Amino acid sequence: MPDFKIASGRSNPELSEKVAASLGLSLSEVSIKNFSDGELWVKYEENVRGVDLFVIQSTFAPAENLMELLMLIDAAKRASASRVTAVIPYYGYARQDRKDQPRVALTAKLVANMLVRAGADRIITVDLHSSQIQGFFDIPFDHLYASPVLMKVLGKLNLLDLTIAAPDVGGVKTARSYAKKMGGDLVLVDKRRPAHNVAEISHIIGEVDGRNVIIVDDMIDTGNTFVKCAEALKAKGAKSITGVCVHPVFSGQAFDKIEQSSAIDSMYITDTIPLRRKSEKMQVVTVADILGEAIIRTHDNRSISTLFDIER
Repeated sequence: MPDFKIASGRSNPELSEKVAASLGLSLSEVSIKNFSDGELWVKYEENVRGVDLFVIQSTFAPAENLMELLMLIDAAKRASASRVTAVIPYYGYARQDRKDQPRVALTAKLVANMLVRAGADRIITVDLHSSQIQGFFDIPFDHLYASPVLMKVLGKLNLLDLTIAAPDVGGVKTARSYAKKMGGDLVLVDKRRPAHNVAEISHIIGEVDGRNVIIVDDMIDTGNTFVKCAEALKAKGAKSITGVCVHPVFSGQAFDKIEQSSAIDSMYITDTIPLRRKSEKMQVVTVADILGEAIIRTHDNRSISTLFDIER
């Protein structure tokens, strides 16, 4: 029997089951309930004393998902687990990572503090919105990328006249990596944000006329930026537009906006956040194998550097 176990919260059980299956394991039995007033209650239904435990839970909204993770970590530490690693496919609150105006909370750091205080010994996550968040932790932090599995799927499309588009300045390094490894040109879409969840496209830097364009983004929230970016590229003569998104947050009417957009031909997203509705336009690519490999290598104290080897 392996001397490590995998447990899961309720935010993304399908992905957790795939991760466990990739390692030939079953998820440890955990009871999670809500009291009538909404408070949470968690309990491990099997012994975790001395176990190297990996707890899988994405922390997208509602905030209950984060609280659930904290309680699972705390319960494991109080049950004498030898080490608790929080596997967070999507690290919520990552966008509030700096004080860009007075009197605002630095929630990316706050969440880091809470995870450490709850008892997490290590963090594994996928495609942070801001890489510097790793510096908010004083415990080992492994930052994985979904790009290897996404590029493998995109490569099968055999697109000619390929151009990779970054929807904003922050995504240029990732888009450049895709362009280099897939043999395409690079285009930057200059975006402005006059208010929260409001985006305006001002310039397109690069040539897209007659090109097959892949827009690469780490997450899509309201969908406004992504759809406007696609429409602007289409207006400049793009032949086809394929979207790539690691974290499909899809708040509000985002799903419908993308589904109904004539500018976007197809979308490839990962399962770090479960897609609540099915779509013929959207194909889900799983990150279970990458997470599973990171877990087994972490348990065996082997290097996982090849799993986050991406030119930034």
